[in-house]
Amino acid sequence: MAWTEDRVETLKKLWTEGLSASQIAKEMGEGVTRNAIIGKVHRLKLSGRATPSRPPRPRAKPAPKPRVTASAPRTTGGSTTSTPAVQREMPIAPPPLEPAALPSGEFATVLTLTNHICKWPIGDPTEQNFRFCGRKSKASSPYCDAHASQAYQPQSRRRRRGPESASAALDALANARRKTV
Repeated sequence: MAWTEDRVETLKKLWTEGLSASQIAKEMGEGVTRNAIIGKVHRLKLSGRATPSRPPRPRAKPAPKPRVTASAPRTTGGSTTSTPAVQREMPIAPPPLEPAALPSGEFATVLTLTNHICKWPIGDPTEQNFRFCGRKSKASSPYCDAHASQAYQPQSRRRRRGPESASAALDALANARRKTV
């Protein structure tokens, strides 16, 4: 395949329009491959496209918004009003930070761990005072109750829509039926 002046001009035009190398190769036809297009673009030192062939991916997820739920009606001066309340998840109580001493008076280390001792690490493993929690654990968990609540957090449950949204949905259905009849 020979690069003629017409083909080079067509390549430059399609490249600045934002077409991909594969799309340009299909457009030009006659044995022009995607790799030939990429090689020629590099040799011509063409700048970036006017528009990207793919939309850019978002870098970071936005911070979650607080959930708004309908609160119980409150009374102020004899009138009853209903106001939305921001529901915040309750923080889990922090587990004990100090390791518990074993019956021998020592703290739990890698060498003294058993099936019934909490294996939650406390401290930096590279330091001399690194230990494990050492409290009694359940047979089904490697951690004590406090550390298990931190390690295994429950999934959030789905919320049912409040009565306001249910009545609004029913009204919308009724209006849609009236329009079709």
